[in-house]
Order: sequence, then structure tokens, then C-alpha cells
Amino acid sequence: MATAVLPRSNEKIAILSFVLVFLCGAVLGAVAMSYTGHGGLHGTAPAATGLSMSVREWKEQLNLSDQQTVQLTSILDDFSNYYDNVLADGNSRIMQILNPEQRSRFERMLREHKK
Repeated sequence: MATAVLPRSNEKIAILSFVLVFLCGAVLGAVAMSYTGHGGLHGTAPAATGLSMSVREWKEQLNLSDQQTVQLTSILDDFSNYYDNVLADGNSRIMQILNPEQRSRFERMLREHKK
């Protein structure tokens, strides 16, 4: 009967690190999807969830100072840029696997969705 070979300490750390990074990415992706209005793609409009708020509304409702408002605006801008880059990368990767006819349809789908 063969005995199971257990991973060495370094391998355990590497495996655990990989799993933790994966889980953190999954959580970040879920949060990003919920806070960017992606609910509309799945049947729930952002306004219905209360996630579609302006910085002015946040400032008034949370009684933010001017400094906090500047910081919030910066955070939201950074997040928006990050999300735009993720979408662009995803779209680029999708385009790489499509044939020319599918690319044309995909581009049309994206244009129609933006309307």
C-alpha cells in the first residue's frame, strides 16, 4: 500500500497563498460588480438598490467634511479607472478568441448595451 506524500512546508505556504489570493479576488470582484451597477444586467436597476448615488448625496447624507469628500471622490475615481481597465482587458481577451463574424456581433452587443 502506498503512503500519501504530504506537501512540504514551503509548498503548503504557496498553496495557502494561492487560495487566499483567489478568494480575495473573488470577493473583490463580487463587491465591484455590486457597487458598479451591474445589478441592471441581472434584472435589478442600480437606482432600485440605492447604489446609484452622487458624491453630493454621500456628502449630505454622511455629513462628510470637505477633506473626506475629496478623498471619497479620489477613491471613486480610482475605482472607476480600475473597473474600466478590467472591462477593457476582459473585452480584449474575449475578442482574441472570437472569429471575425463573432467579433462584429460582440462589438454590436457592446454598443447596444451602452445605450
